[in-house]
Amino acid sequence: MSNQNIRVLIVDDHAIVRAGFKQLLGTANDICVIAEACSGEEAIELSLQEEPDVVVMDINMPGIGGIEAISRITARLPEAGIIALTVHETEPFPTRVMEAGAKAYLTKRCAPEELVQAVRETYAGGSYISESVRTEMAKAKLDQNNPLAELSSREFQVFDLMARGKSVIEVGNSMHLSHKTIYTHKANIQKKLNLETHLEIIQFARQHNLIDD
Repeated sequence: MSNQNIRVLIVDDHAIVRAGFKQLLGTANDICVIAEACSGEEAIELSLQEEPDVVVMDINMPGIGGIEAISRITARLPEAGIIALTVHETEPFPTRVMEAGAKAYLTKRCAPEELVQAVRETYAGGSYISESVRTEMAKAKLDQNNPLAELSSREFQVFDLMARGKSVIEVGNSMHLSHKTIYTHKANIQKKLNLETHLEIIQFARQHNLIDD
């Protein structure tokens, strides 16, 4: 392993979680946590400012959330390796997060050494997906009845934000897309999921454990 420190940005909206990750990564002599962010917006700002080698990113956060933040960071800093660290093991989250630009996907119940390994492999230009997540992704490929699989990557990002209660205008502003475009995505989402209202989108997400109550 090189003597050069791997510069890491930690992103999570819970201070105690960030402190735990920072302490864990601090046990590795080749990893250095250079900054912490509590939202997707702050993660983008600090990524552009600090240019970390690796970003450890939670997915469920207030504001634009982790998926949109990943998409924007990779667009501006394609060399930065992003590790999604989340409670969601099941599809479509892993696929959509990787499509957004993440290089690794771990769950928050992974072993400590697994996070360290993922940071090193991501820094080296590789990718890493937890075994439990790989298993779920393989199962999903065999499941022909998962309506969420019908959503495009962009539709899933819109769905994710609307499921958290954001209006069409708020989603458009967050994603830097016109409100007309968001209305089109919303209509496609509702048609594919057989839903009629914004409230039903929120209820659907809760029923499928895609958002926290």
